[in-house]
Amino acid sequence: MFNALTTLQLQEYWWFLTALLAALFVFMTFVQGGQSLLWTLAKTETERDIIVNVLGRKWELTFTTLVMFGGALFASFPLFYATSFGGAYYVWMAILFCFIIQAVAYEYRKKPGNVFGEKTYEVFLFINGSLGIILVGTALGTLFTGGHFIVNDMHLSHWTTKTYGLEAVLSFFNVAFGFMLFFLARLSAALYFINAVDDTSILSRARTVLKYESWIFLILFLYVAGSILTMNGYTYDPQTMIVSVEPMKFLHNFEAMPLLAIAFGAGVLLLLAGLYMGTYTQSDKGIWPAGMGIVLTVTSLMLVLGYNHTAFYPSLSDMQSSLTIENSASSRYTLIAMSYVSLLVPFVLGYIVLVWRAMNREKITADEVKNDPHHY
Repeated sequence: MFNALTTLQLQEYWWFLTALLAALFVFMTFVQGGQSLLWTLAKTETERDIIVNVLGRKWELTFTTLVMFGGALFASFPLFYATSFGGAYYVWMAILFCFIIQAVAYEYRKKPGNVFGEKTYEVFLFINGSLGIILVGTALGTLFTGGHFIVNDMHLSHWTTKTYGLEAVLSFFNVAFGFMLFFLARLSAALYFINAVDDTSILSRARTVLKYESWIFLILFLYVAGSILTMNGYTYDPQTMIVSVEPMKFLHNFEAMPLLAIAFGAGVLLLLAGLYMGTYTQSDKGIWPAGMGIVLTVTSLMLVLGYNHTAFYPSLSDMQSSLTIENSASSRYTLIAMSYVSLLVPFVLGYIVLVWRAMNREKITADEVKNDPHHY
């Protein structure tokens, strides 16, 4: 089946899978958003226990999705993985640290004999939910704005700045992208709590968060989306592979691929519908249209970033070193072999759905947390 595909079709197939995993990860960051809301929504120890335990049932899924996203990049586009993770390693090490302390916090927050106290681990959770997500968003922003790297004829790359990726924070677009993702995670978390928690005080505060922070997110989203549609992009000639600058490249990509434009628009509308349901109605189902909207929006953005002869990771040091899905992909043999393995992905996703439904069959209450000997 996959043997009949051209090499470019295989590369596009794997870029689609990578885009989908990225979108699922962004949706799952409601866990991090919830951690950043811990002291906003919870005013008592019991309420904090409820929130931590609601998120504790999902944090491993977020971490697993992140690992799958990184693994897919490493396997299918190893040159990008080596260039970004190996060059901008200060940023990625900071992100890794934020996710390590998250795992430690869930493991030890309620352990008997905890010498650091619950407050320390709650700070760890806040750091992961705030700094960790802002850094992830800032790193994703560099896919549009580029990085300072050079790739030689042997496909070996090196970074050209002493700051090794930290210079990304000097771009207003990158930082805005990071804060946009941060507030999106908080809004998703508020919708999730409304769906999964049975506590009047927490639900009331969650709807207040939606009421005020939705506007902050929308302002950031409009700026980021507008910047993407109007910014210069890097295109390449499929015959010569020569890279050049194209004004409003991503807008042109949407025009060339109208299905992605429709998916992007539908995703935004679904997200807005979910936020409206959570803010102005008594429905507890807003997380589902919002979640589907997030997945559609992020997937379409990632596809516009890599399809239609676009350099998805521009080089600011040498334009011709810019990475595309063609020059950064694995060999045809590797892509074919991995494509057959990818047929197992629906079964994995099905298992996750079943586990999710089992965990969320009943809304969590204070009594359930108190009577659970294995609570976080």
